[in-house]
Amino acid sequence: MLMGHGLKSTSSVPSGPARENLLALERAHQSAITDRIFRSGVRQLVQDSWQRSLSLSLDPGRVAPERALTDTELRDLRNRHPLAAVLPVVHNLLIRHAFDAELLVAIGDESGRLLWIDGDRVLRRQVEEMLFVEGADWSEKRVGTSAPGTALALDRGIQIRRAEHFNALAHPWSCTAVPIHDPDTGKILGVIDITGGDQAVAPQTLPLVEAAVAAMEAELRIQRLRQPNSSPPAYRSQISLPTSVPRLAPAGLSVLGTDHGQLYSGGSTVDVSPRHTEILTLLAWHREGLSADRLAGYLFHLDPAVETLRAEMVRVRKVLALLDPPITITSRPYRLESRLELDAQQVLAFLERGAHRVALGAYRGAVLPGSSAPGIIEIRSEVSSRLREAMLADASVDLLLTYARTEEATWDTEVWRACLELLPARSPKRATVVAHLARIEVEIGGHRNILQRSRS
Repeated sequence: MLMGHGLKSTSSVPSGPARENLLALERAHQSAITDRIFRSGVRQLVQDSWQRSLSLSLDPGRVAPERALTDTELRDLRNRHPLAAVLPVVHNLLIRHAFDAELLVAIGDESGRLLWIDGDRVLRRQVEEMLFVEGADWSEKRVGTSAPGTALALDRGIQIRRAEHFNALAHPWSCTAVPIHDPDTGKILGVIDITGGDQAVAPQTLPLVEAAVAAMEAELRIQRLRQPNSSPPAYRSQISLPTSVPRLAPAGLSVLGTDHGQLYSGGSTVDVSPRHTEILTLLAWHREGLSADRLAGYLFHLDPAVETLRAEMVRVRKVLALLDPPITITSRPYRLESRLELDAQQVLAFLERGAHRVALGAYRGAVLPGSSAPGIIEIRSEVSSRLREAMLADASVDLLLTYARTEEATWDTEVWRACLELLPARSPKRATVVAHLARIEVEIGGHRNILQRSRS
């Protein structure tokens, strides 16, 4: 994926032909703004957006001032918005990579108001100069051509590069945005945007954001299927205090590819120790609850001492009390009082819905890979096996090749042979697969020889 390869975003001026293209784009922008003359070489969707922006008499040199939202108003908008329920999906697929890639991830409502922004801290401070901040209106009618605003105007995913922005303050930056739709009604719920340097509009960025949107929409539908009598929540982006209790996002716990879990509840996040992560994972997996003896047996490999477990439960409850809203664990049996969603369970839900590409994209690695707790080993094995079976049974050859390159499948002969069977006879990728299979055979043969010598 885009940000998983260590690619860095940069807003520095390119050199060579890329610099000439950038200068030509800036000249075309100036000509359109000053003389209303639209030069060739500018994409039609950008020209159309510039014309809409000019018809609104927007100032291309500054962002029109607007009334700043209070913290209470912004918090109210966030809590009432249906996308609050799927923020853990965004974090797993995009935000966790954005820091290393020097990018920002922004989520706006259906009117273009930015509700959440996360990612590179330095970049976040830099874009504040163009009022790209939480609570700001980035609709096309206020700032002109931009990825989030124009994506909403056109109801399609788009990329806007540097001087394609109507407002000159945004010219150092590039962005990719995709609208998010209600999975039941098809109405636009909001927009998700990647902002940064040229890497923000790399060819692979748009498909990545589209996959994240598909995951968000699938998760919304899954949550509604769990509540069959519920209907799509009504939401408007007007600034007013609600007359009902705000709708908070469900709690979530990240356990894939890490031993230190990250817990989300409402608007708060807490890093969790490995042992506490194991406890919460087991309780989230066994939603009916676990007796003290059974939970101790799942946790401790050699000495399933109930007294040791009780001491741990006191400590984990103190951690959960830090959240807003807090999460409660009942006793006899130990059971989570409110639903806690594991990112591992989301992967399985995507597989059940046939969203294999989204599932693989959300799979960051094995469940708590360093844990030796018997119950965690069972969960890890089940998630890994179900993903593998789904890839072998239903994945396209490109997706299966992507899976084959993961850490879990690197030495999986069956997976690589399946890739070879699916590839067309003249595919240039066959040579790479054959070479990798040969390497596996060499490695396995070497290990066999070592074992034979050690036994003799």
